[in-house]
Amino acid sequence: MPGSPIASFESLVLVRPENTMGIGNIILRPDSQDLIEGVVVKPFPLWPDDRGYFLEVARIGQGLVEPFSPATTQVSAALSYPGTIKAFHYHLHQTDYWVAAQGMFQVALVDLREGSPTFGRRNTLYVGSLRPWQIIIPPGVGHGYKVVSPDPGMLIYITNQIYNPKDEGRVAYNDEGIAYDWELQHK
Repeated sequence: MPGSPIASFESLVLVRPENTMGIGNIILRPDSQDLIEGVVVKPFPLWPDDRGYFLEVARIGQGLVEPFSPATTQVSAALSYPGTIKAFHYHLHQTDYWVAAQGMFQVALVDLREGSPTFGRRNTLYVGSLRPWQIIIPPGVGHGYKVVSPDPGMLIYITNQIYNPKDEGRVAYNDEGIAYDWELQHK
């Protein structure tokens, strides 16, 4: 049973789920059947050598960002210190493409879309230097992260739209309906 409404635009209605405390499905493979509807995960190539490493974040017009228009695409980066939690936010229109370029992230996703076949589902992905994955996050999927590496994490994100504060909404990292457990899981 859905909880209280969060936001809506046309046919997209976002609703606070009513989950029990936990981290949902841990995604261990990019083709996992447990992924939230519309979320896409794919490894990206990383070329290490004795000087460090090179990674190609994206080629506009190709790969996972192929549908992004060069006229409205925005590229941004966020450096976060170890233990930092940035969660949750969502978009009504914007699609995000994330690449963890440095460090390790515990990425938390939750489907807020009323009527979605995966409504309320939570995904946890551990991505970054030890698991170089790129992630597409569609509108209506709440997203956030915690830096779990001992050093800062650098998240590079590309959006299919220029930043518009009216398109972005926030839900507290400790929201009782999402009930995401940010504590160390000891698993």
